[in-house]
Amino acid sequence: MRLEHINLVVKDLDVALNFYKAAFPHWRVRVSGEGDWYGKERTWLHFGDDYNYLSLNDNGAGEGRDLEGHSPGLAHFAFETNDIEGLVKRMVDNNFHPRIIGPDNAYRKNVYFIDPDGNEIEFIEYMSDLPEHRNNND
Repeated sequence: MRLEHINLVVKDLDVALNFYKAAFPHWRVRVSGEGDWYGKERTWLHFGDDYNYLSLNDNGAGEGRDLEGHSPGLAHFAFETNDIEGLVKRMVDNNFHPRIIGPDNAYRKNVYFIDPDGNEIEFIEYMSDLPEHRNNND
């Protein structure tokens, strides 16, 4: 079993897509359309590759979960990369700056960004394929 997609409600599709295009330059809009979501019109699109994608849906209203709070809900989601330095450069070049840079670790590097709708996304690069290294907290 594997995670296939994440479905996000956003305020503005173009603004959200700009963020995710910076993070995933090899992804594309796979399909898009319009529909009704519980009585509210929305435009949606699937942005990804042939195996994974983000489903982005517009017409988001209100505020998202307080990331520093303790209420239930999504705290963050993460993507593994093989070039975290290149990813950070692309993001900064597109005016998206890290919220948190992970602590020094011999086996991984990680960084967190906040997307335009307040979702926290972690990007992580592992320097080992061994689970005991990847899960090491030293």
